[in-house]
Amino acid sequence: MDFSLSEEQRLFQDAVRGFAERHLKEGALARAHEDGFPFEVAKLMSEQGLMGITMDEADGGQGGTVMDAVLAIQAVAEVCPRSADVIQAGNFGPIRTFAEYATPLQKEKWLGRLLAGEICICLGMSEPEAGSAATDLVTSATPDGDGFRVNGSKVFSTHSPDAELFLIYVRYGPGIDGIGSVILERDQEGFTRGEPVRYVGGEHWCQLYFDNVYVPAENVLLGEGGFRKQISAFNVERIGNSSRALAFGRHAFEIAKEHALTRKQFGRELADFQGIQWKFAECAAEIEAAQLMLYKVASEAADRLPSAYDTAIAKYLCNQAGFHAANEAMQVLGALGYTEESLVEYCWRRTRGWQIAGGSLEMMKNRIAEGVFGKRFSQRAPKAK
Repeated sequence: MDFSLSEEQRLFQDAVRGFAERHLKEGALARAHEDGFPFEVAKLMSEQGLMGITMDEADGGQGGTVMDAVLAIQAVAEVCPRSADVIQAGNFGPIRTFAEYATPLQKEKWLGRLLAGEICICLGMSEPEAGSAATDLVTSATPDGDGFRVNGSKVFSTHSPDAELFLIYVRYGPGIDGIGSVILERDQEGFTRGEPVRYVGGEHWCQLYFDNVYVPAENVLLGEGGFRKQISAFNVERIGNSSRALAFGRHAFEIAKEHALTRKQFGRELADFQGIQWKFAECAAEIEAAQLMLYKVASEAADRLPSAYDTAIAKYLCNQAGFHAANEAMQVLGALGYTEESLVEYCWRRTRGWQIAGGSLEMMKNRIAEGVFGKRFSQRAPKAK
């Protein structure tokens, strides 16, 4: 069993890191605190072939693997953490679901602009009363002629203030099989957005409101019965989440390591104190273990859609290891780590959020337990007899 990257993968990783060093290292700290989606970085990424890495060449992608996308995210995050979000947005999440299930007409209309970094896409899944229990969503799509009328609202939708395109989970009928999705454009009649709200991690979101929005048949992504397909594609988003969480933790770890080797207290380098050594030892072990699991999931992804069980383990381990490393890095840097003069506090804020986004740690443990016992465990209250 070979646990090392292939020569081709190492060359790709080095090439992406070199690109990041040349174009993204300068201004990395300022970029972390800028508002809005960094379209200028997205266009630069597109020119380098880092958008649509796993997508078919016929669709304008690179025809690469999930592992290639993971390597790219982590290589960029080592240099400029904020820019790693752009590779995520151009490869995982709603763009991946869109590329997987969109019609040729839908791809022709929007995918090229998405991969060029000209526009971004937003996922509308969570609702005020449907978070982890995503199948409780009530946003409806009712037939109207050849199309549908959409009514409802969505919350916590990343990139919603900047997106031109919205992939919205809707309910066509009762039950899980009644759930599918539609594509909306930002200026459609009846589609409005609330005031932007800032996440602790720095990004903004705004509530999405749908008041009898008309969706023509050609803008339906998945009809009734589409929920399971959407969730299977969503597993890839969790790989992107895991990749960034771990890479951001490693970024903070490296900053703290350099600090521990140069900062002196009581006449000794911080690295000479056993209490500091143990922090780094624990984080190093967790990072290495999580990285191996992430590579396993990425390399074994069947048809570029990884299994729910393996993905849940990878997300759980990477989220935990990334946040722990960032948290300990902040402690090692002391007051400096708690200021915006260092990227450590940024990595800390972002890794904390990823323990919630894309499926909470608690939901990941539920998925893992189901894999262990080979059965589903419903979290819903028993029905009244």
